Amino acid sequence: MSAPDPELKRELDATLQTRKELGPEYEDELIDGFLEKVEQRLDTVVEKRVRRQLAEQQMVLARGSATGRPASASPAYPDGLGARLGLAVASLVLAIPLSAIAVVNAGLTGLFVCWAGVVAVNAVQASRTWFGPADRRTDDG
Repeated sequence: MSAPDPELKRELDATLQTRKELGPEYEDELIDGFLEKVEQRLDTVVEKRVRRQLAEQQMVLARGSATGRPASASPAYPDGLGARLGLAVASLVLAIPLSAIAVVNAGLTGLFVCWAGVVAVNAVQASRTWFGPADRRTDDG
């Protein structure tokens, strides 16, 4: 866990002191103001992280083009394994509530249709990565 932000701590102390002076009738406005400052701080931190990650990705892509080899989108997972794994996990997570909805509305038939859709989505993604466009294949021979 990171160290607390001293500026936010001062803001919280000031908000609490103001609440003591003004009373509980201004509590909602004071809390909203403080939460707005927290949200701005979070937005700033997230924006910095996103910019840093984009810069890192651009460096990886630039290094890949400098060596003549295409840089993979996810260096930790070559050949798009990260995207396939992400889709598989997301489809399984989403399958749980979809299964419940299907069973409630259409019974066992709905459950089979739901899971057929989950399997179909994953099968299409797998076939795209295994039998992808010709320009993604390398000619070694």
